[in-house]
Amino acid sequence: MAESPFKADIERAQKELSEKMTPGAIVYIPGSSVINKTGSWRVFKPEFNRDKCVRCYLCYIYCPEPAIYLDEEGYPVFDYDYCKGCGICANECPTKAIEMVREVK
Repeated sequence: MAESPFKADIERAQKELSEKMTPGAIVYIPGSSVINKTGSWRVFKPEFNRDKCVRCYLCYIYCPEPAIYLDEEGYPVFDYDYCKGCGICANECPTKAIEMVREVK
């Protein structure tokens, strides 16, 4: 097979990129997701039904992001700036007080 006439250009571009890019999956600053709002690419979002909630806090405990906090009465509040729509909260809720619905933007 013939060598690409662009081989030198491709190799140069790869070298430049490798010098500028950091390896993936490395967190240089722990807790930096608080700085970077991560909810913008969400497809589904949790909808909360307060009447069904028994305040077991499983949604709060299992949420992998700082996306759920508790109000003064102990009910969960969803911070959609950080919620990725993973659905773990809805899956863990024993009373089905959280339902995942398609995000409308």
